[in-house]
Amino acid sequence: MKKFLIGLLAGILLTILTIFVVFFAIFKAGERRPVVADASTLVLNLEGPIPEQPPITVPLPFFQAREPMTVRDVWEVLRRASVDPRIKAAVLAPQDVGAGWGKLQEIRDGLLKFKESGKPLVAFLRRPGSREYYLATAADQVYMSTEDVLNVKGIRAELIFLKNTLDKIGVEMEIEHAGKYKDAGDMFTRGSMSPETREVLNSVLDQLFGGFIKSVAEGRRMDDQKVKALIDQGPFLASKAKQDGLVDDLTFEDQVYEHLKTRLNQSEIRKISYRDYLRAPISGFDSGPRIALLVGEGAIMSGEESGFGDEGVLYSRSFISTVRRVAADGGIRGVVLRVNSPGGDALASDEMLHEIKQLAGKKPLVISMSDLAASGGYYIAMSGDRVLAYPDTFTGSIGVIYGKANLRGLYDKLGVQKEYLTRGRFADIDSDYKPLSEAGRAKLREGVDEVYRGFLRVVAEGRRRQVEEVRPLAEGRVWTGEQARANGLIDELGGLDRAVELVKEKAGIAPDVQVRLVTYPPKRSLLSYFMEQRPEVSALARFRELINGVDPRVLIRGGMLRLAPYTIHVE
Repeated sequence: MKKFLIGLLAGILLTILTIFVVFFAIFKAGERRPVVADASTLVLNLEGPIPEQPPITVPLPFFQAREPMTVRDVWEVLRRASVDPRIKAAVLAPQDVGAGWGKLQEIRDGLLKFKESGKPLVAFLRRPGSREYYLATAADQVYMSTEDVLNVKGIRAELIFLKNTLDKIGVEMEIEHAGKYKDAGDMFTRGSMSPETREVLNSVLDQLFGGFIKSVAEGRRMDDQKVKALIDQGPFLASKAKQDGLVDDLTFEDQVYEHLKTRLNQSEIRKISYRDYLRAPISGFDSGPRIALLVGEGAIMSGEESGFGDEGVLYSRSFISTVRRVAADGGIRGVVLRVNSPGGDALASDEMLHEIKQLAGKKPLVISMSDLAASGGYYIAMSGDRVLAYPDTFTGSIGVIYGKANLRGLYDKLGVQKEYLTRGRFADIDSDYKPLSEAGRAKLREGVDEVYRGFLRVVAEGRRRQVEEVRPLAEGRVWTGEQARANGLIDELGGLDRAVELVKEKAGIAPDVQVRLVTYPPKRSLLSYFMEQRPEVSALARFRELINGVDPRVLIRGGMLRLAPYTIHVE
């Protein structure tokens, strides 16, 4: 009876799933591509996260309207719209944008290039913070509502330290690291910033704040010092923001379109969302040579994806399979490797770099760094090919860390006792019931130092320099893209436009030929979503935020890690 009920339940679930798949397939097959009317206005409602890797596709209007657009999608929309004669203007409406400063620079550069086409670009803000305002300053005019607040007040970096909490519950974290700036373990072993951490964060904040001021000053046609003085007065009520020249006028969204209608001398505004515009057929953009945008996004771990709960993790075997797929595709003329990773497992990083080098031997390759390409994320960029980053990309962090937890104090509090027997001098080196012995710590130190020396050799080879030239730039220190370029850790500052331009040069594609940038891995299907979804996703995401963006699965696995010390979230 039990087997019968289980079989019946499985059959019902399979039938429901089959109906879902058939229904969505029919829906998709009957779906028509949007049409772009003449004299259209492109509406850029940028909201929520802007990932590098395409999200799961649910082919229903309700879900599609909420599906996050990737950086490549936004880049493609702006690239097309700037030369499409049917698009006469664009309205930017950013809200709660979830992107780091590298991605923001990519999008803002795209907005500026659209504006260079001579087409009007206006921005309407709702509850804007620094990110939204930074993008809006690329526009000709910036509007906001009368009762809104411009929440621009400077930037800050916050780190959390858990040592006192761990002491109270009887947990001791034992960390070994190579590089004086390699402070990923400090959140567990210290109660405050080290002098090295403070030094690096101050230099990073100086760079970010200086770049923000410069961009706002250029966009609002002000002096840098005036902008800096104004920011000290923020946040701003809408009336104050207008009075100080930070926005052009206070109005409602429908009135913005009325102003635009007059400017374009049109009787009505024909809006097209950037989602629909991306799906619309546009002459010259749906053909041409293919260039792969190979995305390496997330904390690096050994193994293979197993479900929907794997977002935020870059698994080595899954990535290697994708690399081999790109290498075997004869229709792909070149590759842009897009890295957005804080690093992670040292062995996995090494395996991935090996495969990237194999790919570079078969196809022209350029590396493009996104918000973050640090530690193992920097390591996999060391193929010897040209490396690009944004001024505010976080990169470098050339160092190694190993850590383990001693839970003896917690076990004692809980009344838990362990007994163990060993054979071999270091059989208990990773036990959670005892601290490291002096000999055990020396053994771990030996391994950490050797992996660090290997990291230095890889960087020296990839950057065509001597190890002794690289060593002072390592020590686990995080650099911004601008600092990395000055120190020779990357080749130049630039985004997707420049990366594609370089790949075309290497592939022998004429500069004026339009190419198709095809993302790998591609979008996942609805079927995979249902089959792979796991309930722990949200909890992992919340914990990842708590510990400064470091994915807990990487820490739990342990081992030698090429992991960035923190993820900087600027407010």
